[in-house]
Amino acid sequence: MVSNEPERSQGQLLELREISKSFPGVRALHQVSLQLNHGEILGLMGENGAGKSTLIKVLAGVFPPDHGEILISGKSVRLDSPFAAAQAGVGVIHQELSLIPTLDACANLTLGKPGTGFWNRSKQERREARRLFEEMGVNLPLGVPVRELSVAQQQLIEIVRVVHSKIRILVLDEPTAALSPQESEHLFRLMRDLRSRGIGMIYISHRLEEVLALTDRVQVLRDGESVATEPVSSLDRRRLIELMVGRSLDREFLRETGTRGELCLTATGLCRGASVQEASLSLYRHEIVGLTGLVGAGRTELARLLFGADPAERGQITINGVSVRIRNPREAISAGICFLSEDRKAEGIIPARSVCENFSIANLDRFQWWGWMNRLLERTAFRRFVDSLRIRISGMDQPIRNLSGGNQQKVLLARWLEKDADVYIFDEPTRGVDVGARQEIYQLISALADSGKAVLLISSELAEVFALSDRIIVMRAGRIAGEISDVRGATQEDVMELATGL
Repeated sequence: MVSNEPERSQGQLLELREISKSFPGVRALHQVSLQLNHGEILGLMGENGAGKSTLIKVLAGVFPPDHGEILISGKSVRLDSPFAAAQAGVGVIHQELSLIPTLDACANLTLGKPGTGFWNRSKQERREARRLFEEMGVNLPLGVPVRELSVAQQQLIEIVRVVHSKIRILVLDEPTAALSPQESEHLFRLMRDLRSRGIGMIYISHRLEEVLALTDRVQVLRDGESVATEPVSSLDRRRLIELMVGRSLDREFLRETGTRGELCLTATGLCRGASVQEASLSLYRHEIVGLTGLVGAGRTELARLLFGADPAERGQITINGVSVRIRNPREAISAGICFLSEDRKAEGIIPARSVCENFSIANLDRFQWWGWMNRLLERTAFRRFVDSLRIRISGMDQPIRNLSGGNQQKVLLARWLEKDADVYIFDEPTRGVDVGARQEIYQLISALADSGKAVLLISSELAEVFALSDRIIVMRAGRIAGEISDVRGATQEDVMELATGL
């Protein structure tokens, strides 16, 4: 294997010594040590709940360690706040974005810098913002509030903002989860350039191919402890999986396609502005339909129309042969449609409520009797999914905001699986989910189709689409660009041709 290491090393930049951190009922980290050199990319790997996010938040000044020491360039530092971490040259791109939704891209980019802000931005500052985005190959509307942009576009703003600060240490937590392959490659080129300038980076991703191609060394956490640190030249995909999950995965998941059942849902001529134009599709029972395309192609926008999260300007939806009018999510759920959003922070979880309450919020009719909640029934139902999805929680009453991103996703998945609907729409269901749990989610989605449900799977990962789908629908510029019926006989290049129109 070709080494990813830069031509020269400039010595140790960061050292974490025996960092420990506990929360009520949970030991998140136990004596974890880590070293990062100048001009190095260190991959930090592990399953959801392994302690990666906690370790990063200690470095970012969000959580104080219970025990241990942090040294930067050989000097002990006290990072007791995000401001202190930034002053020490630590920049972090968190998995959950920290943009201000009401401000535009330019304002978010300059936020916190002296002499800048929403009201006093100059033309020069706008030109500088445009230059920074163009340097990363990003084309964004600078004057639009970021809440009106896609998750992928917001992710790019976050990346550009942190990368172009005065940093010595850059931490990237799942930065490509919402990016297209082209956007990801822009980021990788930028990271390699930063590495050549001596900046040290910690890279977290569940996309193993990225880690193996990009990093110099890999450190693996499991159950809050460091279990291995190895040069990437000594690793391959199988070995990395074994280190992460503590066992061997016999094979990658590949759904065995069967005979599709009766027609379940038909959407005809759905339109909403330029984002979705004359979109028509059919979903059958016992079938998984993969919906893919480049970022901004209209995949999520189409799903939101089907679920009533956004009103369609025109078009018709038929479920089980009956025409239905879906004006909001409540009507969609009543019609038998469930939707797992890609943006779990804004549209999925209720941060201050418990994991059990987040599970049951869409299923109150199952657990209530004359206005009284049957807590035993509620908790028994949730416990089944805690076990089957391997959701790592300290207890039923733990606030969901204290879970890792992947475990939050699994709680939301459990919420909709309990609903027992006719149509399931999964938008990036494995975003931020580790390789072991990903296989379990694949099996659950496949089992849903096998049991007679109709499934629409939206994913940016073509390997995931090919592994699960019976048919693939490709969108481009808000329209259905084409359909691939023979998935096993097709290639990823076939999908990209439809997605790009080239």
